[in-house]
Amino acid sequence: MLSEQSVPVVRATLPAVGAAIGDIADLFYRKMFDAHPELLRNLFNRGNQANGEQQRALAGSVAAFAGMLLEHPDERADVMLSRISHKHASLGITSDQYTIVHRHLMAAIVDVLGDAVTPEVARAWDEVYWLMANALIAIEARLYAGTGVADGDVWRPMEITDRVEESADTVSLVLRPTGDRAAAPFRAGQYVSVQVELPDGARQIRQYSLSAAPGRPDWRITVKRVRGDGQPDGEVSSWLHANARKGDVLTVSAPFGDLGLAEDRGPLLLASAGIGVTPMLAMLDHLAAAGADRAVTVVHADRTPEHHAHRQEQLDLIRALPDARLHLWYEEPGDQASQASTGRADLTGLELPEDLTVYLCGPVPFMRAVRGDLLRRGVPAEAIHYEVFGPDLWLAQQ
Repeated sequence: MLSEQSVPVVRATLPAVGAAIGDIADLFYRKMFDAHPELLRNLFNRGNQANGEQQRALAGSVAAFAGMLLEHPDERADVMLSRISHKHASLGITSDQYTIVHRHLMAAIVDVLGDAVTPEVARAWDEVYWLMANALIAIEARLYAGTGVADGDVWRPMEITDRVEESADTVSLVLRPTGDRAAAPFRAGQYVSVQVELPDGARQIRQYSLSAAPGRPDWRITVKRVRGDGQPDGEVSSWLHANARKGDVLTVSAPFGDLGLAEDRGPLLLASAGIGVTPMLAMLDHLAAAGADRAVTVVHADRTPEHHAHRQEQLDLIRALPDARLHLWYEEPGDQASQASTGRADLTGLELPEDLTVYLCGPVPFMRAVRGDLLRRGVPAEAIHYEVFGPDLWLAQQ
């Protein structure tokens, strides 16, 4: 909760800070990376820095948090910050790194806004930052403790025991801990981070959903090769497609993510597009392995049947569930998809039972459209859960 003296200051200056937050974020990252170049090489996604997505995500999260402090002063921000905390934990972020961010962010605010940053304004926005940072630090400490690791100590070597080409542009990698360690438990829907050393010596990190059910001696991730379409191709996905082979050892984090499947008996809607199918596969696999009889509606949209990763596996898992239905949409169905609709996913005709729980994963425009449809049809916002990979550009719009 903001202090009484800071509330009117933040309320009065939020429009100006919001209008300039893009410039502030850009300058903040330049200042921080000039002082700590290792963070760009070994922690932050260089691709998202180059295209500006990380800066926009920071802008959205800070503005959204400040707005929440003003409009909902008595509500805890843990729900809003949970997704960020899980992402930070999967990167091994530690509390001391928030001090580095604070130093360069406040310097950027002063540089961009100039004389408008009076001591009173500086104190108020300093309070906003540390309320957000301390909330994140507390959540991340609980995540580390729950995983049984020291703060930031999330990385472990894992051997690739199998590699399968799943579609035209995706490959799955089965991972097993080296030595005598057991694979850590996780909830269906969670993800891990994978760290690779690139040819220039940089260690870049990306997150991949665990695409098979928990409770087995190994994990599986599915990696889509990211094509740049005029921009550089994805560094880590391209490296894994070209280099990761059976017998190789990867550096992999403990599992994190707040999309984990809830263990109850209510009806489910699992809606995905493209590579967003992967957490839904883990959920279906888990339900099938547990012999669940829950009503499950599965929606998936893809470019073509050939681009639909794990297509046959998804069909088999749905057939294994006694009360599951699949609705497919392909932009280009071809001859292999007689039961699929053509075009983009449209939930208009779907029956939505009471007490429905929804899980979404896919491109943000897909999730925004599906979520909007569900809200208009009366599904409560708190029943709709989603996962975003990359900077969460959607955060400020929720």
